[in-house]
Amino acid sequence: MSSIINGSSTVPLIAGSQELLDDALIFYTNVLDFSEHSKKDNCVFLANRDQVVIELKLDPKKGNSAREVKERRKEILSKLNIVDWRSLDTTFVFKVGNLVDTIEILNSFKYTLQITPNELYPNEAYCVDPLGYIIGFTACNEPLTVVPPLQKANPKTDTSYLPSAMMSTTGSFSKLSESLQLSTNSLKPRRNIAIMTSGGDAPGMNASVRAVVRAAIFRGCKAFAIKEGYEGLVRGGEKYITEMKWQDVRGFLSDGGTNIGTARCMEFKKREGRLKGCRHLIEAGIDALIVCGGDGSLTGADLFRSEWPSLIAELKEQKEISEEQYEKHKHLYICGMVGSIDNDMATTDSTIGCYSALERICRAVDYIDATANSHSRAFVVEVMGRHCGWLALMAGIATSADYILIPEKPASSQDWQDQMTTIVKNHRAKGKRKTIVIVAEGAITLDLTPISSEDVKNVLVDRLGLDTRITTLGHVQRGGTAVAFDRILATVQGVEAVKAVLELEPDTPSPLIAIDENKICRRPLVEAVKITKSVAAAIAEKDFEKAMSLRDSEFKEHLSNFIAMNSACHDEPTLPLTKRKTIAIINIGAPAGGMNSATYAMATYCMSRGHTPYAIHNGFSGLSRHESVKSINWLDIEGWNSVGGSDIGTNRKTPEETDIGMIAHYFEKYKFDGLIIVGGFEAFISLHQLEKSRPMYPAFRIPMVLIPATISNNIPGTEYSLGADTCLNALMNYCDIIKQSASATRGRAFVIEAQGGNSGYIATYASLVSGAQASYVPEEGIHLTQLQMDIDSLREAFALEKSTTKTGKLIIKSSNASQVLTPQVLADIINAECKGEFDVKTAIPGHVQQGGLPSPIDRTRADRFAIKAVQFIEDHCDLMEPVRYAIDFSQDGKKYTETAAVLCLKGSHLRFSSIRRLYNFETELSKRMPKKVFWSKTRSIADDLVGRNRYKPVEEISH
Repeated sequence: MSSIINGSSTVPLIAGSQELLDDALIFYTNVLDFSEHSKKDNCVFLANRDQVVIELKLDPKKGNSAREVKERRKEILSKLNIVDWRSLDTTFVFKVGNLVDTIEILNSFKYTLQITPNELYPNEAYCVDPLGYIIGFTACNEPLTVVPPLQKANPKTDTSYLPSAMMSTTGSFSKLSESLQLSTNSLKPRRNIAIMTSGGDAPGMNASVRAVVRAAIFRGCKAFAIKEGYEGLVRGGEKYITEMKWQDVRGFLSDGGTNIGTARCMEFKKREGRLKGCRHLIEAGIDALIVCGGDGSLTGADLFRSEWPSLIAELKEQKEISEEQYEKHKHLYICGMVGSIDNDMATTDSTIGCYSALERICRAVDYIDATANSHSRAFVVEVMGRHCGWLALMAGIATSADYILIPEKPASSQDWQDQMTTIVKNHRAKGKRKTIVIVAEGAITLDLTPISSEDVKNVLVDRLGLDTRITTLGHVQRGGTAVAFDRILATVQGVEAVKAVLELEPDTPSPLIAIDENKICRRPLVEAVKITKSVAAAIAEKDFEKAMSLRDSEFKEHLSNFIAMNSACHDEPTLPLTKRKTIAIINIGAPAGGMNSATYAMATYCMSRGHTPYAIHNGFSGLSRHESVKSINWLDIEGWNSVGGSDIGTNRKTPEETDIGMIAHYFEKYKFDGLIIVGGFEAFISLHQLEKSRPMYPAFRIPMVLIPATISNNIPGTEYSLGADTCLNALMNYCDIIKQSASATRGRAFVIEAQGGNSGYIATYASLVSGAQASYVPEEGIHLTQLQMDIDSLREAFALEKSTTKTGKLIIKSSNASQVLTPQVLADIINAECKGEFDVKTAIPGHVQQGGLPSPIDRTRADRFAIKAVQFIEDHCDLMEPVRYAIDFSQDGKKYTETAAVLCLKGSHLRFSSIRRLYNFETELSKRMPKKVFWSKTRSIADDLVGRNRYKPVEEISH
């Protein structure tokens, strides 16, 4: 280290108390690696190997007291990212060997830093030392030189990558790490984290690699990629085990497959192969491994960790590693993420890639559906799923297939043929022109005889005489870019995986990062793999009941729903006559993907139970003005599951805005026993109005349910609304295309406007899945300081990426983030500020975000939610019947208010919440928003993974 201030090599510092002097000694010796040279009177002289001397003098009269230091620090920190600290006072700047590592060390001590020009491309870094002085660091000989973030070094042999301020007198970095641990006590050491993709590739794996690499770097760790899966681990060397820098994963979000490769490796299954892998990880300095793959890959990872103590001991005994390496790498920390299109891992609702594969299947079946209808043909579609029928089941639900064959629910050879032909024959007799049968590749009979697509075709031809074709989708299901859900899942799980390996202790079991409903959680990896393998074993043993019991409850629920909906037009209803009800469905608000799916599921499930389903067309205004009530016929809604928009019509009028008395009259006329409302915030208000009108209008004393459906996802009480996923996919695809255009023209950025009303949900998640440089939402507005910081970040990014590919940048603005700063105004401001270094254009997708075919997630969730809504009405009809016409009906009775509810997905729970409670306590009516924003952490993740500097008000800044 050498001072670069006025060429001076001595830095005089004054402490106001002995305590402050001691704190300064710890800071400069432990953090900056000075050593005590000599003492004289009240002075302590510190020196380093570059002959830089710090004179620490104790002088209570001239030095600041502890209180004054605290106030000075608070004042300086309040100007973070507002004022350049260098302008506040005399600043001492030290030259270091590697600024990035110095920043990491200071971050580990929880020092607030001002980094110029930004954290991603640091040139200088400043902090406030224990005495209140502003201390700076740079790796440049000239302060204006920009240091590229990519600095290669071999951690085994090259000590030049260490900043000279951090080199101990013996040149040992491990001893510095020890001193850091001792001085900080509770602070955990930084770990070198590697990411590996293994097994079959799955869309979204690249997003997980990007998330792990950038999250690791953001947390002050080094990130590595092990290429070609376990094959690369066994082979080792820089070709296969590569340190990854921030820019190395640029563009990964929109790439399909896995860019770091995957391969099957038989050698790793042997101890000799795992011994090689152990040595190669130690040579690379890696002590934490994150594996993204299927159950086989994760089994290998956990075995590797369990054997690690014996493997590393053997390497030490054979003298292939040093004593220091042995001590440093005694423990291996492993975390798993499931990348599999089959969605066959137990203890998690979804695996990375499964919904992308499902989207490919649904799209293919949608195309096939049109041809089948044109020619009145039957199609047999074979999908993947050797031991798990999830893809076939969900595709069957999403596309309203006539029949599915999955390994978890086999029948005898005769039974499945009889069942299928009966169902298809009945569907045809009702007027259906097409037949779709979906077969999982692992479909079997009760005696484990495989059922091939050819077998299914022969039955349809021989028994029913149908013109039948076979379509085997094969590896098309694996291909293409990941859908929005898989990008989100892979990203948030990758961030959580990095957090997990940093928190792991040697005796902590390896975790699996899972998702339960809408919540990311950790599960024991060994237990998850064990249950998963038990399913295949149970099937092999013909214990199909056990196999089904080991599947998660949602799988069994979906299967039950499919069977119920599929039997709507031909089987005898399951309820007795006395239990059958008249249930209506209505759409309120703007159209959203999944509305038609909800209508289809509600009607078919009602038919299977014996209820009479009604559709109220064109909302409450259609009912009050035109008596637009019509019973639902099975053939009329055939195929609605895969149709976008709202075929029964929708508008934004609430009951009080039309004629609530007339609405009550028609409810009474048709004797509705239950009502299902599908819609957004207007639907939420409508349910509240109906519920509070119960004392006056007995017709509303029936169970009523709201299924949230709005692209804004702004319904209080729930974290998911139908249509949000469809909208997000449409916007994501739009952003991918625009980003491609921006990349083709050097130095171009686009400002894209997203819909969403006063909710920034869509803009936030679109930013996450597209890798946008910044996003602006109504909850935060557009602060001019933040805008200036984003412009500076764009200028620096374009300057540093001038010679690279995929340099297009996106800025996403929610339409209501600012009424003044429109996309065009933002583009004009940025163009004016960037001084011709790049150019900015606007792109406004508009109502494209509301249209299109509903995504598989919205289709299947709509079916699930609609059926739960019908079940809710069934469960509460008896409760409301005695008070239906009671004169003394009590509005305040809790048991009655609970019968008007919103179907809410919150964290890991799916439940019904009272509209009265949500309206009174969780709603910001003036903003048409819930009071609590549940996705704020996602904004932080999106910003952190693109290196965005965030403006923070003074009150949010802490030491």
